[in-house]
Amino acid sequence: MSTLHPVGPQGPVLVLGGTGKTGRRVVDRLRARGVPVRVGSRSGVPPFDWNDPATWEPVLRGASAAYVCYSPDVAVPGAARAIAAFSELAVASGTRRLVLVSGRGEEEAERSEEALAESGADWTIVRCSFFMQNFDEGEFLGPLLAGELALPADRVAEPFVDAGDIADVAVAALTDSGHTGQLYEVTGPRLLRFDEAVAEIARASGRSIRYRRVSNDEFTTGLAAASVPDDLVTLLGYLFATVFDGRNARVADGVQRALGRPPRDFGEYARIAAATGVWDTARAAA
Repeated sequence: MSTLHPVGPQGPVLVLGGTGKTGRRVVDRLRARGVPVRVGSRSGVPPFDWNDPATWEPVLRGASAAYVCYSPDVAVPGAARAIAAFSELAVASGTRRLVLVSGRGEEEAERSEEALAESGADWTIVRCSFFMQNFDEGEFLGPLLAGELALPADRVAEPFVDAGDIADVAVAALTDSGHTGQLYEVTGPRLLRFDEAVAEIARASGRSIRYRRVSNDEFTTGLAAASVPDDLVTLLGYLFATVFDGRNARVADGVQRALGRPPRDFGEYARIAAATGVWDTARAAA
């Protein structure tokens, strides 16, 4: 069992991507514990930008630990180089405790993990499956509201993980001792195909929502036509063309190992999200 390690009095915890799906949940949980937080984002004070190394040192100054979330994703080319440079600067600046959020089955992500581990940091890696919250906070929300989600995924199953579970594991690694040198592969408790996930969302929301399989070209063309940013179109096209080939069709025990409890099930996520009205077309229109 880990024991509480009070990082707060030594300086704030830096949360890179602190306004994103996992980052803002990490921020909320740290603040609930009374831990000082510094949000690392382009709009933060001081601002942080992965593409501008001149912004890295100011956000690291005095930080006791850092949640490292690379944008747009650790799977993109160049991520490992940036994470290596940032990690080395963090260690040199005195921010030794680094927690990296990573992805499963992605070669560039694994190189990023290696770069972090080789930096001399007190590191923890949180390697994640596909987020449940992509269905209610990401690019899938609009199609679900329209009544049809079309993706280039057929019979491949995925153990979707709740972003809250990712944040809980990250916060434990940032604030408690006993997680240094650990790689936590975090997933949900069961495998679901994308059509099965959509069916659960339809039941929870009380709506008729269809799932349709399309080619990768049709998928990315549709994203571009919907004005999705080019880097996100490229990333999603890569993920569906490469990662969703069955390599990740298994559950892992990272949440249980890190927290001593099971991960949230997709059905529970769908019921809670549906109760907010996020998939309610009338409410969305209002």
